[in-house]
Amino acid sequence: MGGIFSHTFILRAVFCGTLVSLCAALLGVSLVLKRYSMIGDGLSHVGFGALSVAIAFNAAPLLISTPVVIAAAFLLLQISENSKIRGDAAIALISTSSLAAGVIVTSLAGGMNTDVDSLMFGSVLAMSQADVYISAALAIMVIVVFVVFYNRLFAVTLDESFAKAAGVNTDRLNALIAFLTAITIVIGMRIMGTLLISSLIIFPALTSMRVFKSFKKVVISSGAVSVICFALGMIFSFIFEIPAGASVVAANLIMFVLFWAVSNICRN
Repeated sequence: MGGIFSHTFILRAVFCGTLVSLCAALLGVSLVLKRYSMIGDGLSHVGFGALSVAIAFNAAPLLISTPVVIAAAFLLLQISENSKIRGDAAIALISTSSLAAGVIVTSLAGGMNTDVDSLMFGSVLAMSQADVYISAALAIMVIVVFVVFYNRLFAVTLDESFAKAAGVNTDRLNALIAFLTAITIVIGMRIMGTLLISSLIIFPALTSMRVFKSFKKVVISSGAVSVICFALGMIFSFIFEIPAGASVVAANLIMFVLFWAVSNICRN
């Protein structure tokens, strides 16, 4: 087992992945309860389009993808709140358009290559030292937001109309969640891939909800489940020589089944 941690790139991937998994799980609880969980899938496709352009023009991936994904997150927020297009339809609209743009750019730039393949399916080799610093800063921001604004997040998540009537600035809080989700997606899809990154947002929250019913317990459980599943996924990936993203999703699926079984046993 010591061999898995003997390489610097593995240590970077484990460090970044653990922090990103934690952030995605915490944000995922709010997003899932608000029925906005597929924003992760939509933003990852936007990220794919942006990164495809960056790769085609030999530009810095983070410098291109980060502002584009953040802008898309705010655009989705505005569309869902201020237009007749529902949130899920807006996500599908932007998601498919961005994915098509990425495929077109990739095709014109010479087709599939190693960079595009790792972008779609994830790679532990993709993490840089800059990603380590960004992941650490992101984790600190997300934890601080949940600790400082916990009561407001609880209110906005469960009843936004009531929160607004109680004087909570829901627009600013939703914008903050959208911003943090966008950064989480940009960093996370380098390990998980654009096709699987949304699982880090959806699985831990749904898994925890099988057993726990209070918001606080679901938040804490989601964070723990996500970190454990990421660690197990990395170990599976190293042992069986399979992509890290798929291994992490498999670990999350196993954990979901276990929690579902426990909830059924307790109910009976």
